[in-house]
Amino acid sequence: MSCCHPSPRATGSPSGPTAVGSSSGSVLVNGRSPGLHALAQVHLPSGSFEMGDHFAEGYPADGELPLHRVQVSGFSMDATLVTNEQFACFTEATGYLTESERLGYSAVFRGYLSAPSSDVIGSATGTSWWLGVRGANWRHPTGRGSSWQDLADHPVVQVSWNDAMAYCRWAGRALPTEAQWEYAARGLVEGQRYAWGNELMPGGQHQCNIWQGNFPQHNSAEDGYTGTSPVKSYPPNPVGLFDVAGNAWEWCSDWFLPKYYRNSPLKDPTGPTIGDGRVLRGGSHLCHDSYCNRYRVSARSHNSPDSASSNTGFRTVNK
Repeated sequence: MSCCHPSPRATGSPSGPTAVGSSSGSVLVNGRSPGLHALAQVHLPSGSFEMGDHFAEGYPADGELPLHRVQVSGFSMDATLVTNEQFACFTEATGYLTESERLGYSAVFRGYLSAPSSDVIGSATGTSWWLGVRGANWRHPTGRGSSWQDLADHPVVQVSWNDAMAYCRWAGRALPTEAQWEYAARGLVEGQRYAWGNELMPGGQHQCNIWQGNFPQHNSAEDGYTGTSPVKSYPPNPVGLFDVAGNAWEWCSDWFLPKYYRNSPLKDPTGPTIGDGRVLRGGSHLCHDSYCNRYRVSARSHNSPDSASSNTGFRTVNK
């Protein structure tokens, strides 16, 4: 897997945002009715766009090419990633235990570890900055010395794709398709490198939470944060979406295959029927252009559906 997140679990005109409740037709979780999804929404009209890397600067293995025209039906998307506070509503209502809670460990970035060394059970092959840590889960995202309650307005992390799907079933929501995600992240603007334009720091201003300094030794935190940041800490994109670059990776519904763009359907593509994992989009606070410039709006990554880490979260769309 990439440097941006750990190896699979086996190794260790748009309107402004408005509030929305649950929708009907969701699958029950533990026999309970759909829950309140109390996150602001951005409404995206139907339209088409050229999907993929307009600058041919992505990693070839990620499959950001060829550019291809895609039509997307209208939908609504969370203005922010699902927060710790919102995810707590889900777990309190259902008693759901995430995969990390059931397994007893998860992946934590070494530099942000909040646990005694005795909790470390190993490191990821080839990416020694990722540690397997006992007791790390969404409640304790960087180890048992951390608490989600201190980060209530931060994106929930340490959630697998399976956990995100469980949340969606409770809330009557869905994970975005990769096409929906890129269409929304671009803010209905064609061909830009980032969600806000082509320059990383227009006017010298930080637009997202990514790594500054020398990775993985030192994060200078010039953007104001180490680790995750509260949602809405940076300006939104042109349609009102926050954190579509940096902060935390976002699960999409699609399976990942690097060659999929060669044969992608024109209308509302939903991804291949099999793949090397589930798609991740947006990059995270650990991304830096020296090794992982995946905070570009076309950038793609993936991980196994049961994997979780201290820099991976999600947002949802209407079903």
